Amino acid sequence: MAKQSKAQKDTVGRVMHEFKHGELESGSGRKVRNPRQAIAIGLSEAGASNQQSPGRNKENLTRTKAKERRGETAQAQKEGRGAQTRSTKARTTQARSTPGRGGGVQTRAELYQAARKRNIPGRSQMSKAELQDALHQH
Repeated sequence: MAKQSKAQKDTVGRVMHEFKHGELESGSGRKVRNPRQAIAIGLSEAGASNQQSPGRNKENLTRTKAKERRGETAQAQKEGRGAQTRSTKARTTQARSTPGRGGGVQTRAELYQAARKRNIPGRSQMSKAELQDALHQH
């Protein structure tokens, strides 16, 4: 196995720390209880896996380091260093996408509901753009 860089060692160490404290989650969101799975996740995040191509390993390390800088790791959030908690992020995302608050764009479902309230004929067959035009005309 090739020697790991300092960044890779740090990432594997952080992942194992999260595992030891019961904070490490798999891709499906379940807590990781198997130490071998924790090691595999750590090596994958660090870009040191022998199961992936060198290009994929490089992408994984880059993505992980960006996540660590943003404070989105479980360890950073537990220690209060996270940029935003999940609930805060959900509220800001919701405020941006809701019409009337922050100038968000309406989804097709929202446009369809508005067309339904105005009883616009043929609304179920319309695309998002057609719904927007129909709502502006009525």
